[in-house]
Amino acid sequence: MNVVVLTGPESVGKSAMALRLQQAYGGLRCAEYVREFIDTHQRETSLDDIPTIARGQLAREDEARASDPEWLWLDTHLLSNILWSNLLFGSSPSWLDVALSERRYDLHLLLSPEGVEWIADGQRCQPDVADRRAFFEACLHWLQENEQPFVVLTGDWATREAQAHAAIARVFGATARLGPCPGDRRAGIRPR
Repeated sequence: MNVVVLTGPESVGKSAMALRLQQAYGGLRCAEYVREFIDTHQRETSLDDIPTIARGQLAREDEARASDPEWLWLDTHLLSNILWSNLLFGSSPSWLDVALSERRYDLHLLLSPEGVEWIADGQRCQPDVADRRAFFEACLHWLQENEQPFVVLTGDWATREAQAHAAIARVFGATARLGPCPGDRRAGIRPR
């Protein structure tokens, strides 16, 4: 199983890119649990919610891993739970770091906040690119500190998608079944 994580700040196209890559290579896509949690509970989250959110994310990932697909596309993982918890509440449950370090991820695609429009969706809270840049830097720091395989995706949507395909070819020796998809708004790509 090839496990690819899309990570980075909000509104950089992680969910849209995960969908495009799933369409191009096949496999399963695992969505971000926190969106469902917020939609279900219709309230601000608290530090007490973080374990529930993290367990929900892990359960989704574990269910997808159990089916042993050739490709697993994660549009987030526990790193986002840790960083958001630290940002919003000043700490995160220590078990999250352990759980994250115990899992194997073959490639992280880290999406930059520069060059893409922030889109409000009722859950996002970082319209300032400087805030999103700080989150990006925290992701980058974790990936480097933990010696995780990663590639930074920058530029417009088409450029990001081309960079993702190039990274997948380099790391896995794989090419898209359907070929790269045009990655701009005219083709229906919207960042998540």
